[in-house]
Amino acid sequence: MLHMLEHAFVHSIEDSIKIVPFLFVTYLLMEYIEHKTNNKLVGILKGPKGGPVLGGIVGMIPQCGMSAMASNFYSGRMITAGTLIAVFLSTSDEMLPIMLSHSIPIGEIGKILIFKAIIAMIAGLLIDLVFKLWKKDKEELRIHAMCEHEHCHCEKGILRSAIHHTIHIFVFIVLITFFINLGIEWIGEETLAGTILNHPLVGPITAGIIGLIPNCAASVVITTMYLDGFMSFGTLMAGLLAGAGVGTIVLLRVNEEKKESLGIIGLLYVIGTVTGIVLNFIGV
Repeated sequence: MLHMLEHAFVHSIEDSIKIVPFLFVTYLLMEYIEHKTNNKLVGILKGPKGGPVLGGIVGMIPQCGMSAMASNFYSGRMITAGTLIAVFLSTSDEMLPIMLSHSIPIGEIGKILIFKAIIAMIAGLLIDLVFKLWKKDKEELRIHAMCEHEHCHCEKGILRSAIHHTIHIFVFIVLITFFINLGIEWIGEETLAGTILNHPLVGPITAGIIGLIPNCAASVVITTMYLDGFMSFGTLMAGLLAGAGVGTIVLLRVNEEKKESLGIIGLLYVIGTVTGIVLNFIGV
């Protein structure tokens, strides 16, 4: 049991430390915008037409730092909901490093990344269109409200405030990741992987649930199972599209509207699962 706790803790630190540079840069930029009231920069980030396209592209960057960054930007209403979901859908966490380590052809890897990015862009643009009709894309910046919630004392300087935010969220991620890693250690990755059936309907539904686990183990299990031939391309897509790494737990932590956060996560799961099922039934 002691070994399991130690192993889970070490993995939690290793998984979380990768996110720190992304968190720090994010909060530094957010503090700068709040202090300078840089509406021009916010306009670029929150452009209702191009935001999801950019989100689909940046989400392709390996690891889940971009999804954590996007969650913070969305909580401050610096980007739209469509851009956030585009980043989430495009993010693949550990998929790319694992495939490269298995010497998978670049063409096949590129197909997966591009397909995910296209789905992310289309979904993001449609979501922003719906939000525009509901006039929810006109929400003002909420950076100041977030700072008050975190008690960061922004008046003491941009750098100090950014460090304060980064430490707070890092500790939160480590704690949540520790309990997730502990659960995975107890269940076993093999058992977790064994629940994914190579079935055109059950497979994507199950893979989508595993993909929602805010931990790199989810993408590791899904990618490994696909490479070992235990799941179809559609099932792989369901798991990878639904998976946003730690982005979802950061969103739940920093976004004031918890029901909205849960709705976004639910939408992420539905898009991923439905896409996977459709791909399976058309034989892609």
